Amino acid sequence: MADLFASQDDAAGASDTAPLADQLRPRNLADVVGQEHLTGPDGAIGRMVAAGRLSSIIFWGPPGTGKTTISRLLADAVGMRFEPISAVFSGVADLKKVFAAAKEHARHGQKTLLFVDEIHRFNRAQQDSFLPFVENGTVTLVGATTENPSFELNAALLSRAQVLILRRLDAAALEQLLDRAEGLMGRPLPLDPAAREALLASADGDGRFLLNQVETLYAIDIPEPLDPAGLSALLHRRVAVYDKDREGHYNLISALHKSLRGSDPQAALYYLARMLTAGEEPLYVLRRLVRFATEDIGLADPQAVVQCLAAKDAYDFLGSPEGELAIVQACLYCATAPKSNAAYMAMKASFRSARETGSLMPPMNIVNAPTKLMKQVGYGKNYQYDHDAAEGFSGANYWPEEMEAQTFYAPTDRGFEARVAERMAYWDRLRSERDAG
Repeated sequence: MADLFASQDDAAGASDTAPLADQLRPRNLADVVGQEHLTGPDGAIGRMVAAGRLSSIIFWGPPGTGKTTISRLLADAVGMRFEPISAVFSGVADLKKVFAAAKEHARHGQKTLLFVDEIHRFNRAQQDSFLPFVENGTVTLVGATTENPSFELNAALLSRAQVLILRRLDAAALEQLLDRAEGLMGRPLPLDPAAREALLASADGDGRFLLNQVETLYAIDIPEPLDPAGLSALLHRRVAVYDKDREGHYNLISALHKSLRGSDPQAALYYLARMLTAGEEPLYVLRRLVRFATEDIGLADPQAVVQCLAAKDAYDFLGSPEGELAIVQACLYCATAPKSNAAYMAMKASFRSARETGSLMPPMNIVNAPTKLMKQVGYGKNYQYDHDAAEGFSGANYWPEEMEAQTFYAPTDRGFEARVAERMAYWDRLRSERDAG
C-alpha cells in the first residue's frame, strides 16, 4: 500500500525500475504513516507485536491506507510466514491448497499469517470455510476490506476476529510521503506551494494515488514550478470513493438528512453535492427530500413537499445538469424551512393505536345509513352536520364508545403549524364549553 512508505534508507534496496510506491514501501512498522493509533505503542497492533502474538484481524479502511503493507509487516514482526490471497481471484480450490500448505508448515513449527485481500468478496459459504482453520490455529487470519464488516462478513467470522479501522490519510501523513519521495529522488517536486497543497487535496486521503501522481510529475520534464492551474491541466483528481449500494451511499444520505433536520443549508448543500458529483441517481436524492419534507417539516411549512415534488417534475423535464439546480433549490428550501416532526409522530401513534384497538365500531351518529334497516337500528342517528352549527363546529364525539379520545397530533409553535395549533386550541375550548353546557 502506498500510504505506508519507508524512509529513503529503508527503501535503498528497492529496484530503481520499480514503481515509486514500491520503492517507498516501509520495511518496518515504525515507518508506517497515518495509522499511529494502531501501530503506536498503545495501539492494538503495537501491543500485539510487543506481546509477540497475533489474533485474527479484519482491517477496515478506504483504499490506499496500508492494509496489505501492515499485514506483511506484522508477519515479519512476529516471525510468521506470510501467505497472501485475493478473494477476487481465489476460489475453494485455492483455499484448500493454502490450508494444506499451512498445516504442513505448522508441523515444522512455522505459523502462517493468511492475508485475504478484499475478503468481503468471498460469499458466506467461503467465509465459513475459514472457521475451523482459524479455530485450531492452522492460520491466523488477517482480512482486508473497504466495506463495512458488519454488513459484508459473517457474524461467526467477525466473532473470531478483531476489527481494526484504518483512517483516511490526513494532510500531515500525505506530506510525509511527499517528503520521502523528494528524498528518494534527490530533488523537490516541480510545484509552487499552492500547487503542492492542491496535489495533496487531489489525493483524497489515498497515499497510493498520491505517489502515482508524484511519479508522473518526476517523469515529465517540467522547466518551471507548476501553479494549481498548471497542475490541474497536467494531472487528474482522484475519483471520490462512492458505491451506490454500499456504506458510503448510506453515510452520505444520512448526513444530508441530518444536516437538513439541523437547519444547516451549507452542510446540506455539501453532502448533496458529494452525492450528485459521485454519480448518485438524482431521483434517489429527490425521493429523500420528499420524505424529509413530510417527516421533518410537515405542516410547519406545507409548501415544502410541494417544492420537492416541483423539483422532481423540473428534473424530469430538464434532465442533468440543468435540472440539478431544481434539486438544489428544494434542498435549500427544506434546510431553511421551520421544522416539525409532529405529523410523523402522529402517524406512528395513530397506527399503533389502530393496531391495538382492532375493530372497534365508530359511534352510531357518524356511521353511514344507506338502507332503511340501518336507519331503523340507529345508524346515523343524531348526526350533527357541522356546516349548520354555529361557527361551523358541532363539537360532536367521533370516537368509538369503548375508547377514550386520544391525542396523536400535537402541532408545534413553529411556522404555519403555530396557526394550526391556535385553531385546534380554539376548537378544544368550544368543545369544552359545549360539553359543560
